[in-house]
Amino acid sequence: MSYISLSDQDKKEMLARVGVSSVDELYGCLPEEIKLKRRLNLPEALSEPELIRRFECLAASNTYADHISFLGAGVYRHFIPSVVDYLSSRGEFVTPYTPYQPEVSQGTLQVIFEYQTLICQLTGMDISNASLYDGAMAAAEAVLMASRLNTKPKILVARSLHPQYRETIRTYIKNMGVRIEEIEFGDCGGIKTADLMNKLDKDTSAVLLQSPNFFGVVEDLKKFGELAHEHQALFIVAVAEAASFGVLEAPGKFGADVVCGEAQSFGLAPSFGGPFLGFMACKKEHLRQLPGRIAGQTKDVDGKRGFVLTLSTREQHIRREKATSNICTNQALCALRATIFLETLGHDGLREMAVQNMQKAAYAADKLGKIEGVKARFEGRFFNEFVLEFPRDVGRINDGLQAKGIVGGLDLKGYYPELANCALFCVTEVHTKKEIDRLAAALKKVLR
Repeated sequence: MSYISLSDQDKKEMLARVGVSSVDELYGCLPEEIKLKRRLNLPEALSEPELIRRFECLAASNTYADHISFLGAGVYRHFIPSVVDYLSSRGEFVTPYTPYQPEVSQGTLQVIFEYQTLICQLTGMDISNASLYDGAMAAAEAVLMASRLNTKPKILVARSLHPQYRETIRTYIKNMGVRIEEIEFGDCGGIKTADLMNKLDKDTSAVLLQSPNFFGVVEDLKKFGELAHEHQALFIVAVAEAASFGVLEAPGKFGADVVCGEAQSFGLAPSFGGPFLGFMACKKEHLRQLPGRIAGQTKDVDGKRGFVLTLSTREQHIRREKATSNICTNQALCALRATIFLETLGHDGLREMAVQNMQKAAYAADKLGKIEGVKARFEGRFFNEFVLEFPRDVGRINDGLQAKGIVGGLDLKGYYPELANCALFCVTEVHTKKEIDRLAAALKKVLR
């Protein structure tokens, strides 16, 4: 950790340079009534050995360090090659704030350009922005974008879209004059086709669904995209588990107008809730309504390849009423990690990772589904998550599993009351057969 101290002499010289004699005089322009006039209520400073000991004690209090976790629901544990940590921690990547000056930001701009290229390849779209904060924000921005492109008053959103994404969307459009209607899910876990057809009409601006959806079920994008376009509605696809791109066809191949979602699976550890990495891509004709900014490739005066910010549609750069969003800073460091991760794995590596997710999840679903009293809740094809129904309260079951060093599935009743006694389990390539078998054995004991 870098540390630059300031001696009393250093402080005097700095104050003298700006023409004041003390810190109090420096802040003399502030009204007296708003000054604190006391020391901050902070503990005394610690020496370096004491500070290290303090953090070690805090780390030791994490009781889940040795637990096996089968939680997913939008946050996923995947193996991260050590090269991702090494390269992304280099000073030239960590220190730049934002690439407004291309002459001193070529490295950062090139990374953003490569990130955009990778997102376009994965989604099958023409244009990608430089990233967003997280998947929920990306979904909300996609809805706003659709409202600008297709000014009809209604947006259809799948109820199988991540609940937190749906909540964020409602917050964004609260005062926008846009109406949200939800599409129900059926016994397969995917969208009810009849419900979608019944709600699609001339007032529908866009249809937004997630695939794999919140229950892990893979949706029929071709069918739903065609239905949306038959009613002159835009088709938006959200992807919360980006690892699925390794085996599933790109949404752009099925006519998606906008693809958005969460790329945390690409080189970002769960880290107790962040940071995350929202992505967003669209067709070329919608470029001007894509929020955030876009890095582009060009040539300098000597004809050499260079990179610049090609488009920035936020209010800082253009007239406020013309801005598409107030996105302030992209997740450039997170996008860097995703870029290194994807370029390290390559096409075959990403596919192998995705296949392992599918195979291990299928093994776990079959193994757990054979336990007496346990059954699969949905019939649809799934990627690395699946919903199980239990004979009693999931909370009590999870308490029993936790006592055995296992974090069970997500209790769904808080999000979907009709799915009481159901839990969402996630299995990725980091889980071993031994761990899955341990979960099954523990679950049998808990259910006795």
